[in-house]
Amino acid sequence: MAVTSAPSLDRAIGPVAATLLVIGGIVGSGIFLTTGIMATSLPSPSLLLLAWISGGLFALAGALTYAEMSAMYPRAGGVYVYLREAFGPLPGFLYGWSMLLVVLSGGAAAVAVGFAEYLSYFVPTLSHSNVLFQMPIGSWTWTLSAGQVVAVSSIVILGGVNYVGVRSGSGTNAVLTAAKITGLALLPVFAIFAARVSPAWTPVVPADLPSPAVAFGVAMIAVLWANDGFYFLTYAAGEVRDPTRNLPRALTFGLLAVMAIYLTVNLAYLVALPMEELAGTRRVAEAAARALVGSSGATLVALTVVVSTLGCNAAAILAGSRLLYGMAADGLFFKAAAAIHPTYRSPHVAVLGITIWSCLLALSGSYEQLFTYVVFTSVLFSMFGGLALFRLRRTRPSVERPYRVWGFPIVPGVFALGSLCVVVNTLMERPTESLAGLGLLALGLPAYWYWKGNKGTTGTTGTTGTTGTRTR
Repeated sequence: MAVTSAPSLDRAIGPVAATLLVIGGIVGSGIFLTTGIMATSLPSPSLLLLAWISGGLFALAGALTYAEMSAMYPRAGGVYVYLREAFGPLPGFLYGWSMLLVVLSGGAAAVAVGFAEYLSYFVPTLSHSNVLFQMPIGSWTWTLSAGQVVAVSSIVILGGVNYVGVRSGSGTNAVLTAAKITGLALLPVFAIFAARVSPAWTPVVPADLPSPAVAFGVAMIAVLWANDGFYFLTYAAGEVRDPTRNLPRALTFGLLAVMAIYLTVNLAYLVALPMEELAGTRRVAEAAARALVGSSGATLVALTVVVSTLGCNAAAILAGSRLLYGMAADGLFFKAAAAIHPTYRSPHVAVLGITIWSCLLALSGSYEQLFTYVVFTSVLFSMFGGLALFRLRRTRPSVERPYRVWGFPIVPGVFALGSLCVVVNTLMERPTESLAGLGLLALGLPAYWYWKGNKGTTGTTGTTGTTGTRTR
């Protein structure tokens, strides 16, 4: 009698698709919105470009750091796995808890709302101002708008795409990422042929800028947000072909590509709009395109943002479901989330879980506040992600390392130290949100004790491909 083996994840993500997943996870709405806001506190073309370069180098340091660990542990879960292997199951679980509770799902909800907002540029009745339903709940009124319906619909569609397999999910992301790169590339082309402004590169620090260091730090927050998501690929490492080779290359090349895109697009902004006009402009890409080539340019940018936000969420749902799957496979979440579809070979229950929760956050209208609360803990875990490499070098010297981070210990040190600086600054400048983020993190402790008590996390798990024995 033949024995039917259990279905496993499909290693269907090739090197090109992996690189596009890195780019797609990073490039969402940030590049279209943040430069004008940054210019309000940092009205210097030279310092603006320096901020974007610095943020890109910081993210690259993180990508190179994670690249070594991804080659060591090429399985579903990514950063969760690295923290678990370095510091034990509790830090790994708390990382996954915060990412799934708010960061990934809340981020997907926020991006979906942005998608709906830009789609209403073409179909005004689909805007958030078109209220469909209101329900009083105590002193609060829940409002359902057409924009929320569109946002939820986009999440459901992308969830369905990922449900039917990683080939479908990564393929959709690849197409959307290629499309938004093409749309973004047109902005520098417009600037070459229709530049309106000659930026004043000197003085680098304007004489009327009272606190340059503080202004630069404020601008860096927006840049780091725009560069977030470079770690999405690590969550899907269990489905990358030849992972010890392709993971480090995709992370490195993907970040370098994003740095080049961000730098050239920001140069286009600077030659399209004078600084006094750039400062405070929220939809800066649309304003720059209109200044360069007229209303047709603004329409093109709006279409690019629609594609960009949709592609970013395609990557987020693919990545988030794999993080959820990895935790469940270790017995640290509902067992059903570790199931693999027998036909599609996707973690279909995990896909459904992240899709439903993201939809609920999009409908609640409170996800933006939750997302603000957890930013502190997200950066805090980035610091521990950098420190994890140092610990693994010391405690696991015999584990095979197909890739070793270039510039060790400087590169991972910069990543960990930079994260620490952001943590300290956020704690000082936003104490309420930081403490609230820690409160949300603390809510994960009872959940961890529940799942650990029922299942336990020592030993090995064949589902995620863990080898060796974990003693912590």
